[in-house]
Amino acid sequence: MLNSQFPIPNAQFPMLNSRCVRVCQNRTCRKQGAKSVLEAFEALPVPEVIVTASSCLGQCGNGPMVLVLPDMVWYCGVRSDEVALVVEQHLVGNEKVMQMLYKRFHSGDGK
Repeated sequence: MLNSQFPIPNAQFPMLNSRCVRVCQNRTCRKQGAKSVLEAFEALPVPEVIVTASSCLGQCGNGPMVLVLPDMVWYCGVRSDEVALVVEQHLVGNEKVMQMLYKRFHSGDGK
């Protein structure tokens, strides 16, 4: 049983039904504008969605990369001016932004 003296920090233990948006901040993605993408997500907060800077997501050269968990949806080449679309359509509307999907992992989507 948890004691109120020891609250669980939300950032460390997000609610089970929450989403996490991970924005790669490794060298290549940062050169491609990942810092401004992260800032754009942070400027548009959505309830029960945690936005975090991520270390390398292993898809260098295709960035900035954004991974939405637990959905396992990968977006590539994300620009800061496209973040509002991801927020509105995916995070709020529960619909993937098809034209931004990373085809390596979503080649069968949209059939």
